[in-house]
Amino acid sequence: MGSLSRDLPASVTSLHYHSQILSYGTVKPHSGFNANNDAEVLYKAMKGLGTDEAAILQLLTARSNAQRQEIKAAYKTLHGKDLVDNLKSELGGKFESLIVALMIPPIMYDVKCLRDAIKGAGTDEKVLVEILASRSPNEVSQIKSLYKREHNDDLEEDVCGDTGGHFQRMLVVLLQASRQQGIQEDLIQSDAQALFAAGEQKFGTDEGQFITILGNRSNAHLRKVFEEYRKLSGYEIEESIQRETSGTLQEVLLAVVKCARSVPGYFADSLYSAMKGAGTDDKTLIRIMASRSEVDMLDIRAEFRKRFATSLHKMIQGDTSGDYRKALLLLCGGDDA
Repeated sequence: MGSLSRDLPASVTSLHYHSQILSYGTVKPHSGFNANNDAEVLYKAMKGLGTDEAAILQLLTARSNAQRQEIKAAYKTLHGKDLVDNLKSELGGKFESLIVALMIPPIMYDVKCLRDAIKGAGTDEKVLVEILASRSPNEVSQIKSLYKREHNDDLEEDVCGDTGGHFQRMLVVLLQASRQQGIQEDLIQSDAQALFAAGEQKFGTDEGQFITILGNRSNAHLRKVFEEYRKLSGYEIEESIQRETSGTLQEVLLAVVKCARSVPGYFADSLYSAMKGAGTDDKTLIRIMASRSEVDMLDIRAEFRKRFATSLHKMIQGDTSGDYRKALLLLCGGDDA
């Protein structure tokens, strides 16, 4: 018995240690955290005339999402007011949207983004693609049950009511959240051949094959299939998808391929697209910076630096302004010169 109790702390600490190592986010839990103190700082920042935006953004970008939930609870207990409502009435524009996004728990934030994408005027396919292609099967399952609980609607039914054709079929496959695990050695060759036969070798395209294989195999398995596909066909799978498909189906298939190759790489590409050229897709910028800051922002930055002639930090700096820019740069964390 004695040995067991001696073993326990080691295993607990190692678990904690691994979770620290495995997070490649820029936002970490604040040590010496005190929810009541933070609630007071925020209350003072919003009390009376004028708002101390700097105090708000510095505090909230330096706390983990779980800590922000505790601050929200402490704020209500101390002041009888809802912190998010107060933030909304004091802040405005894109800065407000970013801060409010940071205050929502991660799965709930995905649910909110999906709901807005479906229930808004028209359908925001980009959001459906981004979330369903990049989240793990476990996350998709959580999203589905929380969506049901919050809205008393079935996410799959709502997605189907708003989309059609092969695009809809691919989203439905992703919503099943039953992507296989591991690498199936005996299927690598035949999967690559099936994709080749379904596209480049055929007059017309058998979209169903692309949907079934890209929607169901594990990322590690797909990476092997892509390698085999290149040897077999002489093309990268992305080139074939671009030639053989179009529109929203092409978007979702390419997103799935990019995520299979590298999820941070996929987000680096999306961030670059959101900021390159004239104008900025602020909705995408906010969504990715808020949702990935605690997950893989360091990896996204590294991929960004590898792929483009600039750093994420420099691009945000050049593309945004004011408190919005300050908050984004704090979430970005640093510059990769």
